[in-house]
Amino acid sequence: MTTAATVTLNDDVLNLDSLLTTDELALRREVRGFVAERIRPNINAWYEDAHFPLDLVPELGELGVLGMHLKGYGCPGRTAVEYGLAAMELEAGDSGLRTFVSVQGSLAMTAIHKWGSEEQKNEYLPPMARGEVIGCFGLTEPTAGSDPAGMATVARSDGRGGWIINGAKRWIGLASVAQLAVIWANTDDGIRGFIVPTDTAGFTATPIGSKLSMRASIQCDITLDDVRLPGTAILPAARGLRGPFSCLNEARYGIIWGAMGAARDAYEAALGYSQERMQFGKPLAGYQLTQEKLVNMLLEIQKGTLLAIHTGRLKDAGALEPVQVSVGKLNNVREAIAICREARTILGGNGITLDYSPLRHANNLESVRTYEGTDEVHTLILGNHITGVSAFR
Repeated sequence: MTTAATVTLNDDVLNLDSLLTTDELALRREVRGFVAERIRPNINAWYEDAHFPLDLVPELGELGVLGMHLKGYGCPGRTAVEYGLAAMELEAGDSGLRTFVSVQGSLAMTAIHKWGSEEQKNEYLPPMARGEVIGCFGLTEPTAGSDPAGMATVARSDGRGGWIINGAKRWIGLASVAQLAVIWANTDDGIRGFIVPTDTAGFTATPIGSKLSMRASIQCDITLDDVRLPGTAILPAARGLRGPFSCLNEARYGIIWGAMGAARDAYEAALGYSQERMQFGKPLAGYQLTQEKLVNMLLEIQKGTLLAIHTGRLKDAGALEPVQVSVGKLNNVREAIAICREARTILGGNGITLDYSPLRHANNLESVRTYEGTDEVHTLILGNHITGVSAFR
């Protein structure tokens, strides 16, 4: 069997590597090597067994990809483009592993880094960057996914300077293995964020089973039943939806890159297979229809990667706007799913097995397409930008 790792490819037809610095290329090689050594040999079993490899977490910390875009407090302080390249390589291995890095760094750590007190930053961020403490991010609820303003979770004062939280969250990555949760709740002062140790009485995280997507990852239901917290648990600088939305935009940015990693891996698997699979006396790669499929895949991967690089340069320059993040997330995930599905057709019946990656990637991307803003939400964000008229309500 030929895999992407054993095929020599000539797929950077636009020479996009020339847009990357020596340091960026070195970082990409390092993360790609980690994926080749630690993820690719094991991902099929992890996916089939619905297993998330917790033993990789400290290794990801040592690799320097946890909160890698954050500066200070023991965080790596790498550039946005470097973070994007790492996300691309991790998702070429599997969306579930890139999602872990995103939940840990772009959501939980970013919430503390942007909105936490100095005491909170110093206490939590260094061990999280090392992978010694896992965090999760509780925003989505059973009845409030695309409309977080409708959240029903409530935090009220206990009259003694502390807080009591009641409510429920759903589809919360890592919650059952995390040591802390950043929970967003309605208060008399609007929506606020709280750092909740997951061993606090009344906090329960239950993994969601029977998933057809993101099987090598953990998503949970959370219940908060009279969870009592000290006053120091609140994120002091976060008020309103600006707090969680700033974190979501960090995660969405990583998806722009990650989706192209999944697409590239699916394309490489299909290309390698087509070069070796003989039908009617010659390899599949020798047929016009197969070449058309491969060319169309490559065009979208190159365009999507160029979009990711441009978005990253804007982010590093401090010039990236939220609507531009929506452009990247909507386009690249949508195109990546189409590429993975098309790659599966080249594999024929063999493509529905875990021997090949395209259908696994396509299934995972259905989740990526949904979280951090659905296609519909990002379409309406762009529609509002174009027309000046909001269609959300």
